[in-house]
Amino acid sequence: MASARGRQAAATPVLRSTITCPHCGHAKTETMPTDACLWFYACEACDARLTPKPGDCCVFCSYGDVPCPPMQQHGRDGDDAGQPAA
Repeated sequence: MASARGRQAAATPVLRSTITCPHCGHAKTETMPTDACLWFYACEACDARLTPKPGDCCVFCSYGDVPCPPMQQHGRDGDDAGQPAA
């Protein structure tokens, strides 16, 4: 039964992640896109423009408490991961 729950969790990604600005520490919960990665994020407190850390596909994977939906579903080597949001 536990394995069925694990498959359910993988099939339904978490869509909310709290991004914490590395410059000022401001945190805000945002809704993540389900079909692309977000490359830029502007901190509303200090106006810093966040970009992914090297090796990460998006700002949620770098600064969020939950990785982006493509990473949740496919992992670092997934075909859909790493595609920038338009």
